[in-house]
Amino acid sequence: MSETAFILIVDTDPHHAEVLAERLRPEFRACRVATSREEAIDSLRTRQPDVIVVDDGAEADGAPVERLLQETARLAPDAQVVLIAGDSERARRLSHSHAHRVHVLSHSGKPVDVERIGEMVARAVRQARRNRESRALAEQSERAVEFDGIITANPQMLRIINMIRRIADSKLTVLILGESGTGKELAASAIHRHSPRAHKPYRAINCAGLNENLLESELFGHVKGAFTGAVADRKGLFEVVDGGTLFLDEVGDMPLPMQAKLLRTLENGEILPVGSTEIRRVDVRVVAATRQDLRAMVDKGQFRDDLFYRLNQATLRLPALRERREDIPLLISHFIKRASEVHGKSVTSITPEAVRRLSSQQWPGNIRELRSVIDQMVVLADKPELDIEDLPDHVRGSTEIVLAGSPTTAGLTMEQLEKIHISNTLKLTGGNREKTAKMLGIGARTLYRKLREYGL
Repeated sequence: MSETAFILIVDTDPHHAEVLAERLRPEFRACRVATSREEAIDSLRTRQPDVIVVDDGAEADGAPVERLLQETARLAPDAQVVLIAGDSERARRLSHSHAHRVHVLSHSGKPVDVERIGEMVARAVRQARRNRESRALAEQSERAVEFDGIITANPQMLRIINMIRRIADSKLTVLILGESGTGKELAASAIHRHSPRAHKPYRAINCAGLNENLLESELFGHVKGAFTGAVADRKGLFEVVDGGTLFLDEVGDMPLPMQAKLLRTLENGEILPVGSTEIRRVDVRVVAATRQDLRAMVDKGQFRDDLFYRLNQATLRLPALRERREDIPLLISHFIKRASEVHGKSVTSITPEAVRRLSSQQWPGNIRELRSVIDQMVVLADKPELDIEDLPDHVRGSTEIVLAGSPTTAGLTMEQLEKIHISNTLKLTGGNREKTAKMLGIGARTLYRKLREYGL
């Protein structure tokens, strides 16, 4: 059960360094010993460590530890340093000059308590991981693009944004495909705002859940007396947005008779209000969207092939959120800021652990579901930083991954696999933590820490 952390031990006493390495290897697996400052710096250039353990009492090559700390800050900016210091005043000075980087362990002489060092290294590893994740998020944020509400650093989404820019200037009918909650309406409105029709009206209608008569009236309008309750003439959406853009969401749910009427309007720009004999002409660009497989529906006779080809002049396929996980931290930050403003809260950040937990979800409701979860977390939060305990119960419960019946573990992260293995071993030992730690080959403290991290 490795932390996948790399520990660099710098000590001119090879024996003491190896004793410490033997203590740390079972927990962190990757340890390297350097017996001089130059050897340590060479190691920094080769591979950035998570934590450097430095004995201040052994000034390598006669050079002060301060020089090594400076090189560490330059070559491994995310790394933490555990400083074994005999001089408490010197330790305070070094700690102050390298705030948030140096963890000081004072001692009056060797042998140093390797268990205490192990505990400090474990804390330092977690901080180094946070540093890495914060830096990665900052770098990703710099590469991210915000385009009419679409926030992404995902290559596929960036290609879609470029397609929207090109399609917007054309007269093509656009079909947007994607699961529910992937941002299809956001893409449709972006097409309108970047088109020559931007100064004209834009309207959206969801075709799902509307019967044929109601949908026909909504789209094409009706005249007085056309049906019971039609007490006056009423314009349909095609007339309302004349010159602009109409977004037909879930067009795959449109009844077949309505599909024929929609096709006629797309082909010749003509509409016939319900109950009228007067054909009217309109100039409307249609953007349609569906979560369904229209080609399969055409094969089954559930969707008109001629309408499908008419709608499919240009196609955008929006990926599910689980296919663009690198965007999840960006979206979380955006939704936290927005929710805080809307609900008058002072939430400003979220811990890396909570971001990792959110990023590991499958999100069947996609961006809409993520936004809802963040809204709830912000509203219920009692502190400025969100953490794992702020996650809704159903999200925390969904991280309890069960492999029974699954033919493969492909696609799971190492942390998810580790959590599963710990959970299964706990069940095997009847919840006995000491036996569990022994079977897993890790220390009891390490097991307790992982149980807390994984909420087991």
